[in-house]
Amino acid sequence: MQNPEDHLKTIKQMQTIRLAAKAVAGITSAILLLPSCAVEKEKLKPNIIVFLADDLGYGDLACYNDKGFHTPAVESIANQGVRFTEFYSNGAESTPTRTALLTGRYQQRVGGLECAIGTGNVGRYDDAIKLRETNDLGLPVSETSIAQLLKRAGYNTAICGKWHLGYEDKFSPNLHGFDYVFYALGGGMDYFHHRENTGPEYLDVLIINGKPVTMPGYFTDLIGNEALNFIDKQDGKTPFFLYVPFTAPHAPYQGPEDYLSEPLPDTSYLWNQSKGPKHTYQAMIRSMDENIGKILDKLEEKQITGNTLIVFMSDNGGTTSGDNGPLRGFKGNLFEGGIRVPCVVKWPGKIASGIVSDQPCMTMDISASIARVAGASIPENRKFDGIDILKYIEKDQPAGERTLFWRARRGEQTRKAVRKGEMKYIRLDNAGKIEEYLFDLGSDLSETANLLSSFPDVVIRMRELIDDWEKEVEPTR
Repeated sequence: MQNPEDHLKTIKQMQTIRLAAKAVAGITSAILLLPSCAVEKEKLKPNIIVFLADDLGYGDLACYNDKGFHTPAVESIANQGVRFTEFYSNGAESTPTRTALLTGRYQQRVGGLECAIGTGNVGRYDDAIKLRETNDLGLPVSETSIAQLLKRAGYNTAICGKWHLGYEDKFSPNLHGFDYVFYALGGGMDYFHHRENTGPEYLDVLIINGKPVTMPGYFTDLIGNEALNFIDKQDGKTPFFLYVPFTAPHAPYQGPEDYLSEPLPDTSYLWNQSKGPKHTYQAMIRSMDENIGKILDKLEEKQITGNTLIVFMSDNGGTTSGDNGPLRGFKGNLFEGGIRVPCVVKWPGKIASGIVSDQPCMTMDISASIARVAGASIPENRKFDGIDILKYIEKDQPAGERTLFWRARRGEQTRKAVRKGEMKYIRLDNAGKIEEYLFDLGSDLSETANLLSSFPDVVIRMRELIDDWEKEVEPTR
């Protein structure tokens, strides 16, 4: 029989052996868990979907206007995330805003893209006309796109919808970092026959991976179907970036039930952006929302909703066929109705539900946020002009006072604007005829009272701000 001292020594030895065994087991478990942890860390990188409406007005949606249309899918994004009430498009037309979204920078830096590229590849002001003459009217591949950045960060990338950033093959979205591309080349086309309204030479404006295609179907539905197919093909191990720029509710005004056996005649009033029948306009928005809903349902089906950042916004203000709510002006001008647009963002677990933000922000701010969320590296020579607006929303902090700029050109007309704090200055130059406006948006959202003569010092400062900004964003070509 062991004496007490020997017995105590034996117990201590056994405890030491057990502790050592546990330590070895812990180390072994940690080693075995390392690959799994790496996979989990990779899974934390979110999928990103950006929906872009075309010519959707600030007051077209019920979540922005009591008289707006109900859009259950878009409203669900707003209810489960943040709704921006002072969100601006970078431009008052399609091409400029899309340029800013893809590059994260003021579109003026690119050159030639301050106006929508005309149907059939037409330049509409002097710089754009010169670029068109040398077949250079479009977004150069040298301008680093958000898709390129995300692709380098390990994302699968796709565009399903409207391009409108150049007709030549050298401007193809394939070359801008999109792995899969399904798109319409220009600004607007027949929703069923997929042709532009400039003649038969432009019939082939529907493209899949660089090749013209002919396929039946309402274009809004085709966009939705291609987006669903892309999501279905994802393996769940690699994050994806899906850019879904709809053409709805841009003219021609055709709802999903308005099929004609022949292409819409070029002379039809339905091509006119100011003559959209209300019921047709509503049907186009409803169709877009239904397709967004199907995509949201697909995320639920694949159980990836919780790891997906979703953005919905418009490329510019609504036309006179739409509703910009209490705002003055429409698409194409720099009054609030031309550039203040709906924007809602949802990111489960990162952005709380039901947030309403009155932080002034722009299209290119979303680009900066996407890059940060994806862990993408931005080249030194292509620093973003936008700020990471979602970072402030996540932290429930104000971004502070912003100074935002616009310049739009078409023909001999140049429109400029700057907003600093609540003050907004607009300068219109129509072939040398100058008009100037100064508004206090804090007390005059509808821009009814021109304060130009009341605050001469503010006007001088605003002019100086625009002059300095124009020098800073000189185009690269």
